[in-house]
Amino acid sequence: MNVRLTKAINLLFVCLLTMVPVLAGANTLERVRVSNTFTLGYVPDFAPFSVQAGDKANGYAIELCLKVADKIKTELDLPALQVRYRPVVVNDEMNAVSSGEIDLLCTPTPPTLARRKRVSFSIPIYTAGLSVVVRQESPEALLNVLNGKVAHTGPTWRATINRGLANLTYAAIAGGVTEAWIRQQMRLLGVVATLVTVENIEAGLKLVADGKADAFFAERMMLKKLLANNYSAGNLVLLDRVFEYLPTSMAMDRDDEDFRLLVDTALSEMYRSGEIEQAYDTHLEGITDTDKKLFKVYAIP
Repeated sequence: MNVRLTKAINLLFVCLLTMVPVLAGANTLERVRVSNTFTLGYVPDFAPFSVQAGDKANGYAIELCLKVADKIKTELDLPALQVRYRPVVVNDEMNAVSSGEIDLLCTPTPPTLARRKRVSFSIPIYTAGLSVVVRQESPEALLNVLNGKVAHTGPTWRATINRGLANLTYAAIAGGVTEAWIRQQMRLLGVVATLVTVENIEAGLKLVADGKADAFFAERMMLKKLLANNYSAGNLVLLDRVFEYLPTSMAMDRDDEDFRLLVDTALSEMYRSGEIEQAYDTHLEGITDTDKKLFKVYAIP
C-alpha cells in the first residue's frame, strides 16, 4: 500500500478515535450538531403515548418530541436533521438517558426524586391518573371499596380491610410508581393480600381476564385504549374512580440546562398556541376543563 495513503488512513483513524470521548462528554445540543442526528427514546407498547410503527414510532408523546426536533432544526440551523427512534425497555429507560444512548425520552415518565438523581425532566406533558380494572362479576364488597364507598374518615380502604380488600390478588406494572403506591396502601392499612407484577398493561389485563388477579391498577388513558382495542366484548370493566393524579414529563440528561431550556420552550409554545390541544384531540380523546387549567400552570411564560 502507498506509504502516504497509509499515513493518511492512520491519521483519520486517530482523529475518529479522539472524537469519541469528545462526543460522549458533549452536551446534547453539541452532540446533535456534530452528528446531525437527534435520537428519540420511547417505550414501544405505551399506547396512546408511544407505539412502535416499523422503524419509527407514533403517539401523543412522539408528536411532542417531533416538535422539539423542529425547534432544534431552527435553533441550530439544521434543516436536514435526522430523527432516529430508539425503543427502550421499561425500567431501563433511565439508563438509556443517562448513558447518552438517547437524547430525549418521549414516553411520559413521573419525575420521582429517585429518578431525578440520574436524569432531568421537562415541564409536564401529561397528567396521569391511576385507575383500576376488574371483572364484571367481582365481589360486591370489592367493587364498593374500589368505587370509594367507604368511610369518610381515615385512609382509603380502612373501613373494609377484612371484607373488601383482604385475601385478594392485585396486579401492577413492575418497578413503577403504581407498584410502590399499592404496597404503601397495603402496609398502611394492614391489608393481607397478594401483589403480583407484570411487564406491561396488556399482561396485567390478561391476568384479570383469566381470573389470576382480582384487580389491575395502571394509568387510566392506557387502560381505556387497550380495553377498547382488545377487550371490547370481554368481561372487564374500568371503574370511574381515579385514585391518584401525577404529572409526567420527558426525561433528558441531568446536567444539560441548555437542552432542557430548548425542550421547555418548545413545549411551552405548544401550550400557548393551542397545538397541545390538537395533540390531545388526535391521541387522547380531547381535553377537559381541568386539562385547560393545568396547561396554563405547566407552560412557562
